[in-house]
Order: sequence, then C-alpha cells, then structure tokens
Amino acid sequence: MRGGRNLIEEGKSYSKFVVFLLKDEEYMVSVHQVNSIERMMPFTRVPGVDSFIKGVVNLRGKVTPVVDLRERFNMKAEEYRNETRILMITIGDVDVGLIVDAAYDVIDISDEDMQPPPKVIGDLPTEFIESVAKLEERLLIQLNLKKVLSVEEVQELERIEQKNI
Repeated sequence: MRGGRNLIEEGKSYSKFVVFLLKDEEYMVSVHQVNSIERMMPFTRVPGVDSFIKGVVNLRGKVTPVVDLRERFNMKAEEYRNETRILMITIGDVDVGLIVDAAYDVIDISDEDMQPPPKVIGDLPTEFIESVAKLEERLLIQLNLKKVLSVEEVQELERIEQKNI
C-alpha cells in the first residue's frame, strides 16, 4: 500500500477502487469491475492479433485473453517483474486480463473527490479516462474500461476466447 487516505467521513457517498501502477502513474478502476488480481503467469501467444494482446492464459480452467496496458497506451514496454499483476475484468461478456506494473491498494474515494478529466493527461488519450481524484499528494486516474478497448477489439478478444475454449 502507498499509505493513502482512506478515512470514511459520515454523510458522504463513497466508491471503492482498485489502484494500480503503469509507468509512474497511479490508475484505478471500480472494484466492481475487477474479478480478481493475479500474479503474472505464462501466457500462450496468439498469432495475427494486435501487439498489445499478449495471448491467452488458462485461469482455473477458463481461457482468458490478456492485454498489456502499457502497450495499449503506447507506453514504453518493460520486462515483467515480480510486482507485475493481471487484473481480471469483464468487458461486456468477455473476460480479459489487463497486465499492469503493480496492483497494491483498494481505497474508498468520496464522490466529492472525483472530478472530470482534464483536457490532457500525459500521453493518455482523454477518452480512456472516466475521472480523476486528487487525494492529498496523489492524483488517481480512473480508466473508462469501455473505451480502453474498442468494440472491434473486444470482438477480437471474444473470438480468441471462443477459439481457445
């Protein structure tokens, strides 16, 4: 954990988020969107797909496509480390693993602390951003998972998932 504020104030409305790291930035997604957080595991490459789709993993008997978020966001690729995690999520009807540098926190954030995204946040296209939260010295970027992968990309992942069942 990064020692963030996690104090609940009475009378405020809160949402829970899983916080993860990409490059040196903190991102978050709603806990309701995350099925599980897994350690990095071997994956089987699938030919003829976008380079950010790393392949498929077999998790508890279910074949799931995995996407490297660094590559999806056109960030410099790095070797996977001990801290690397796979966030298992569902987009539509498709289970997808998102490879992130680390996942280390679950926090409560008040609706008052959530703000619309600024026009520009580094290299990340703003359509990928749902909102931002500023907590003391931390800036947390909430991803819009429905926009991170296009409809066509989700359909491609669904084909990969179906083909490998």
